[in-house]
Amino acid sequence: MNKAVNFDELEVGFDVPAKVGMDEADIQTPCLVVDLDALESNIKKMGDYAKANGIRHRVHGKMHKSVDVAKLQEKLGGSCGVCCQKVSEAEVFARGGIKDVMVSNQVRDPAKIDRLARIPLLGSRAICCVDDIDNVADLSEAAMRHGTQIECIVEIDCGAGRCGVTTTPEVVAISQAIAAADGLKFAGLQAYQGAMQHMDNYDDRKEKTGIAVAMVADAMEGLKAVGLDCDIVGGGGTGSYYFEGTSGVYNELQCGSYAFMDADYGRILDKEGKRIDQGEWQNALFILTSVMSHAKADKAICDAGLKSQSVDSGLPFIYGRDDVEYIKCSDEHGVIADPKGVLKVNDKLKLVPGHCDPTCNVHDFYVGVRNGKVETVWPVSARGRCF
Repeated sequence: MNKAVNFDELEVGFDVPAKVGMDEADIQTPCLVVDLDALESNIKKMGDYAKANGIRHRVHGKMHKSVDVAKLQEKLGGSCGVCCQKVSEAEVFARGGIKDVMVSNQVRDPAKIDRLARIPLLGSRAICCVDDIDNVADLSEAAMRHGTQIECIVEIDCGAGRCGVTTTPEVVAISQAIAAADGLKFAGLQAYQGAMQHMDNYDDRKEKTGIAVAMVADAMEGLKAVGLDCDIVGGGGTGSYYFEGTSGVYNELQCGSYAFMDADYGRILDKEGKRIDQGEWQNALFILTSVMSHAKADKAICDAGLKSQSVDSGLPFIYGRDDVEYIKCSDEHGVIADPKGVLKVNDKLKLVPGHCDPTCNVHDFYVGVRNGKVETVWPVSARGRCF
């Protein structure tokens, strides 16, 4: 069980980076700072979109790994639940009070299947993906052993080239096996096209999504022919939700990064050719960092290096500044080009991470800030849950 954090008992700078009421300028670095106004705006915007188009939004918890953020997405965005990628993540959300949890991934290891089957005992709906008919018997046995129900959705590989089947006959065969198995319930289809989410061009993303929509529609026709209906037809991401959302085929979106945004997603272009972080979504997540050295006249060294972020999708950029540039990093240092020598030791900068998901996973807390003051401190509840 996750133990509640009593921040009043913790010492700033050793256990937590900030306390409620503190000035933003006094937050310890490096840490994750969330602009609460921007976060709430993003959440409401996606919720309004889903409602207006008559579809559900199941937020992707693998992005923020936070029960608090997921609950905010329920409250302000009307989300129907959460999806995640690991059973251990699902346990955290279920224990945290999220009542509808999907593992949008395959669960094959016997120990993980056993844990999945126990999630309903925590009071939550438990859903997982299946792409192999041999998986069905193991899931059924575990559900029966614990007296629970696992809902299963069949995953279609619609272009990502990872998990999932590629033909309608495969979808139908696995779906029928699930429907016939004790302790299981056939719940629908999973069709997330992850490979195209970061394609810069809007029309390129639209073309790839069209292929996915056609595959899903064909699979649904095949299921209908054998008397099976889909409660969930899920997919869609921050780079494509408007395609799936208006397809008439998908009924659940699974967007994650929209809430925080990052540098990689921010670069992709909307229909008008504008970056999506310059109107469609706001940057809400930042790595707050401090200048720790300026021994070289033309560069500053900050305290946010590789151990504070993931650079798999590129380096971060410095938010709101065009006179300095983050150009290099090592374990504990970030190198900032400062040709005019405008920075001073202990100056604080906001970095927009290249990839928010793995960056969040290396921090213990989010510091929520509004109007220059710390309003809340949230634990990264599912940090490190990787199995």
